[in-house]
Amino acid sequence: MTKIISIANQKGGVGKTTTAINVSSLIAAAEKKTLLLDIDPQANSSSGLSITNYNPSVYEVLIGNEDINDIIIDSYMPFLDILPSNINLVGAEIEMVDIEGREKLLHNALQNVTGKYDYIIIDCPPSLGLLTLNALTASDSVLIPVQCEYFALEGLGQLLNTINIVKKHYNARLAIEGVLLTMFDTRLNLSHQVAEEVRKYFGDKVYKTVIHRNVRISESPSYGKPIIHYDAISTGAKNYMALTSELLERNSKEIKTN
Repeated sequence: MTKIISIANQKGGVGKTTTAINVSSLIAAAEKKTLLLDIDPQANSSSGLSITNYNPSVYEVLIGNEDINDIIIDSYMPFLDILPSNINLVGAEIEMVDIEGREKLLHNALQNVTGKYDYIIIDCPPSLGLLTLNALTASDSVLIPVQCEYFALEGLGQLLNTINIVKKHYNARLAIEGVLLTMFDTRLNLSHQVAEEVRKYFGDKVYKTVIHRNVRISESPSYGKPIIHYDAISTGAKNYMALTSELLERNSKEIKTN
């Protein structure tokens, strides 16, 4: 059974795309068939795995011009496929407005591929528009990255409200997969204070693993590589390995429980 996880936060610069690239790569490294779906017009998840200006893209899938099976491409990693994005996606929300059932376009497209994958990871844009709504409607759960900086909790209420609206009207099964603390700096009291606030609010939904601020993580996308291929012994690589292990373990327990 395929698990579909959106990585979402309307606040930019929180490590959303970095998490999408590295978690999907590490799930694939665990030999689980994985699809990374880039639904952000900036296409950073695509370029972060050496795919640039790929055309056609998820845009054509959403507006119904292409079959999803024809657009998914292999990455250079075994077990990891990519549904790439490009700048054309910028206009997709305007075009989608007049399409009947516009909030379920991605959900409908994914019906043709879900049986092929163990995990589908969706990198959402930094907004709560129609693209993110499509991702949440198509997902089983949402992973929320929160950076350990000032204003970190600003806007989270709006995201949680959107999740509740999606649950009520479009996708009753949508759950919070987990909350991830990113850009943690052990030297700063602020990082510890934000972490404490997030844990107080979300409880055991917060991952034990914290992603520390790390230069190597920031560098790796410019080389079109996930952190395990760029610097496997870096702090960032170790953090994302631990996070992915935690995510897979949580899901393994859920399967056993169900």
